Amino acid sequence: MSMFSKKLGIDLGTANILVYYPGKGIVLNEPSVVAVSEQDNKILAVGIEAKEMIGRTPESIVAYRPMRDGVIADYRVTEAMLHYYINKALGPWNLFKPEVMISVPAGVTSTERRAVVEAAIKAGAKNAYVVKEPILAAIGAGIPIYEARGHMVVDIGGGTTDVAVISLGGIVASTSVKCAGDRIDHAITDYIKKTFNLAVGDKTAEDIKMKIGSAVPLEEELTMTVKGRDFISGLPRSAEIATNEIVKAIDKELREMIKAIKDVLQDTPPELSSDIIDQGIIMTGGSSLLRNFPELVYRRTGVKATLAEDALYCVAKGTGIALEHIDIYKKSIIAKK
Repeated sequence: MSMFSKKLGIDLGTANILVYYPGKGIVLNEPSVVAVSEQDNKILAVGIEAKEMIGRTPESIVAYRPMRDGVIADYRVTEAMLHYYINKALGPWNLFKPEVMISVPAGVTSTERRAVVEAAIKAGAKNAYVVKEPILAAIGAGIPIYEARGHMVVDIGGGTTDVAVISLGGIVASTSVKCAGDRIDHAITDYIKKTFNLAVGDKTAEDIKMKIGSAVPLEEELTMTVKGRDFISGLPRSAEIATNEIVKAIDKELREMIKAIKDVLQDTPPELSSDIIDQGIIMTGGSSLLRNFPELVYRRTGVKATLAEDALYCVAKGTGIALEHIDIYKKSIIAKK
């Protein structure tokens, strides 16, 4: 690798952005949030700084996520965000434009794909390649994707759940549903509102999910004190909440994700189905870290599911590996601009 060609892999997620620098690993992991001032539409903060502002800003500052359901919702802000992260990852003295590889959801349209490539080029990339998330997740999880064997990957992030069966380097059957971590958080917020008459923010809902959430009911429940604003009195109040209530609260969302997995299993050619029974289902992405999620998948599909190592980083790692061995992975890469 010549010193002139800098390469970066970017996992452009709805909730987080991870940047992978070949040889160094993941150099950046920040929320995909941008804070914008309403008066002059200026970008004030990106990433961690901007996320801190969510729900705590004066009205003139809006903290929002330019990615919705895994695709670009706000083009200008995404470009600014990419620009910020590319520069941050390469350091202030970098003069060379990097080659960038970016993940996109499996269900992405060609227009959405072009938007990603264009945003990256405008943000300072020399070339941009786009690869579908399940393929990158599989590469990052260490699955030999070029074997003539079926592997099933379930990648659950913030905005999308991508399910794909991969064989010989390509996607044989797949689906992408816009139900993932964010929707689980919303379900928790709604439940607390209905049950306790308590208003809690997104960040609190995410905390609850991580600390006591589970995909299947537990015999020994975990509990937690939730603090928020009472809907009736308008005053701050706290309430006690336990795991199995959360399991109930997020049932609908979990069902939708399981249905996506079942749909893909039903579309899979029989030869590959038998491979999947042998290999099991590999789960990647931050939201697959929900307690006992693999267990739920096993109970509903009858296929053993396992959590990939470093599940949160599989896609980012995949971008790095694919960049370093671009000649090998050429077949799976969707053309650059």
